[in-house]
Amino acid sequence: MIKRLYHSLFVVFFLIIFSIPASAQDSSPTALVITIDGPLTPALAEYMQRGIRTAEQQDVEIIILQLDTPGGGVDLMNSMVQEMRASTVPIVVYIAPRGAIAGSAGTVITLAGHISAMAPETAIGAASPVGSEGQELGETLQAKTKNILKATARSLAEKRGAEAIELAEKTIDEALAVSANEALEAGLVDFLAQDIEDLLDQLDGLTVETDTGEVKLETVNLRIESFEPTFIEQLLHMLTNPNIVFLLLAIGVQAILIEISSPGGWLAGTIGIVCLALATYGLGVLPVNWFGVIFLILAFALFILDIKAPTHGALTVAGVTSLIVGALVLFNSPNVPNFQRVSIPLVIGTSIATGLIFFVILIFALRAQLLPPLMGQASLLNRTGLVRDRLAPIGTVMLAGERWTAEMEKVDEVAEIDTRVSVVRVEGLKLIVRKLEK
Repeated sequence: MIKRLYHSLFVVFFLIIFSIPASAQDSSPTALVITIDGPLTPALAEYMQRGIRTAEQQDVEIIILQLDTPGGGVDLMNSMVQEMRASTVPIVVYIAPRGAIAGSAGTVITLAGHISAMAPETAIGAASPVGSEGQELGETLQAKTKNILKATARSLAEKRGAEAIELAEKTIDEALAVSANEALEAGLVDFLAQDIEDLLDQLDGLTVETDTGEVKLETVNLRIESFEPTFIEQLLHMLTNPNIVFLLLAIGVQAILIEISSPGGWLAGTIGIVCLALATYGLGVLPVNWFGVIFLILAFALFILDIKAPTHGALTVAGVTSLIVGALVLFNSPNVPNFQRVSIPLVIGTSIATGLIFFVILIFALRAQLLPPLMGQASLLNRTGLVRDRLAPIGTVMLAGERWTAEMEKVDEVAEIDTRVSVVRVEGLKLIVRKLEK
């Protein structure tokens, strides 16, 4: 009884000690850091939107959108800008760390923040629009898109002065990019900050206007909390990497072919279906040239044909070539941005490895064709058995663990018990044998 009482008191004490700091921590003013790293994708947009909603629900003091992106699609950019401008929590766009860029659509997203800042040795600009598949737009469409983007940039930068507006328009008209110091000098951004702590120090006391009115920032001693993406968001963002998508395609097709060639299992088929499903998502997001799929299909058709055709590797070489061409056409068509292209060494290496795998399969297939049959009557020919009942000329023979009715090939020949005989032919369920020389 006393032991139970002590145990209960210990549990209560433990809960009190650890719950009080947690409550204090949860109620302290917070700066929520949302990190956008890499090309803009639907997964990153969803992650940012979820972060803004979380900040609004938890009464966060300020959102820091740490940005390092080469850009993304115009439609996706517009969706993100709308979410940012509708936020009731002030959003500071911070281009960081050192070496980071806010390229293309990232330029407009920077302007969409209630405040913007850059770390030293960062850059912003090169916001000329391209098509949804990375191609140059036609003259009319390009003019329309540029005018819409410039109008958006002007509306977002109008409080920053004429020089900032002019610079914002040049990033769209002339694909101009500028350094952090140049952007600060033109008023395109508000601060240069070494890190987030330095940024918060400079923000203290500023007044910004959000969707619900003016807010005076009190950023001294704010608790910095990193907002992490979910596993699904990380997975979907990873699937927009062309190198990952290509590997998933290669693994998925090989696994499916293994399942087709050796039916009855489930592991290879399951892996293949999962890989192809994940790759399909990535292909739906990336700017790809679907004509390349024809070469990929041709490549694996050639691999399969080489197993059955007497070319002994020629079709496999052609398949490797077709696989390389297909991948480059699919992912690296002209005018696709460099950050959305597949690695050429990866394509060549994976294609050669795939060809070697099928070449090994070809070798085993050719060896299998040269092996004697292991089933049926043909598998008994030339096998050696042992006489169990005297053959004169008919008796029984023990062969492969079974007793067979046997008959001597020569009617006038006799084989005694324990004589070793060889199968000459099979007639129904009877073996025709001859004696082996001692």
